[in-house]
Amino acid sequence: MKTVYNFSAGPSALPKDVLAKAQSELLSYNGSGMSVMELSHRSNLFAQIIADAEARLRELLSIPNQYRVLFLQGGASQQFAMVPMNLMIKHQKADYVITGSWSQKAFKEAEKFGQVRIVGQTSNNQIPELSQDMFDPEADYVHITTNNTIEGTAFHDLPDTGSIPLVADASSNLLSTPLDVTKFGLIYAGAQKNIGPAGLTVVIIREDLLGHTSETVPTMLDYKTHADKASLYNTPPTFAIYMAKLVFEWLLDLGGLSEIEKINRQKAELLYQTLDHSKLFEAPIDPKYRSIMNIPFKTIDNNQELEAAFIKEAQLQGLETLKGHRSVGGMRASIYNAMPYEGVEALVEFIQQFERKHS
Repeated sequence: MKTVYNFSAGPSALPKDVLAKAQSELLSYNGSGMSVMELSHRSNLFAQIIADAEARLRELLSIPNQYRVLFLQGGASQQFAMVPMNLMIKHQKADYVITGSWSQKAFKEAEKFGQVRIVGQTSNNQIPELSQDMFDPEADYVHITTNNTIEGTAFHDLPDTGSIPLVADASSNLLSTPLDVTKFGLIYAGAQKNIGPAGLTVVIIREDLLGHTSETVPTMLDYKTHADKASLYNTPPTFAIYMAKLVFEWLLDLGGLSEIEKINRQKAELLYQTLDHSKLFEAPIDPKYRSIMNIPFKTIDNNQELEAAFIKEAQLQGLETLKGHRSVGGMRASIYNAMPYEGVEALVEFIQQFERKHS
């Protein structure tokens, strides 16, 4: 069986060790004779799984006690509505920083719930420069997307919002580097990048932001509902939470987020250096704003026929899902935590071979 490296932007590759562990426990978890997928979410076995998942995540991110960890469903897209429904309360105002397609969608959803203002917007694949005086002091929160999966840009310095809660969609880079949770009022992330399989959404929310919704907010869309019931108000995505727990343990075994950051930066540096020295391909993002998770690249002369050939030939070599997002075109390599350094080495070798062939 040939080695396959999956560069998908999500659902993405999972660590092989995690998959092997899940496989070994699939038919009988902890000697129960039942799969995790069959366990009642009210059972003692699953209660331990979800408690361990939260404890491991708290350890990885050093999450303070005044923050609650929620394991929800609906993806980051549901958070686009839940955030304003729960937080846009006092002044019914919010400031949004637009840095790509997903932040634009979050902004459009928030407009349904109050007065929403754009503060800083991407131009020429850059992250806007932001200062505290740019934000409305009456804003109930400021929203950013920390890493732009489609565009390949990222915040490397967080904006200072003063006393205004900072809210972040961190779907595509949460757990890729250390993060100071105390700088945020709320962080949310779809799991299918660095956390686990699709179907789980992680929310980290400061306790003082809970419990202020109006009576018209549906029960299931109120963060307090899930915080009060430890994410067990209804049946949660049990298997996805179990898989996330295994990923958290895998990261801790590696040495935590400082160690995975070193690996991630080495992978990104190798690929960016290759593209920057290429005479056929280029990475079009300003180095100051480049993501270390999602790396879009294209032919220098935008040769779509050659790009199609590259994607097809790469797939034959076991380099999967390199086609760029339809809104951007070209190619994109998503090199999340589970992508081994060897996978990026294989991609770099293929890029160089392809270039020699077509130079």
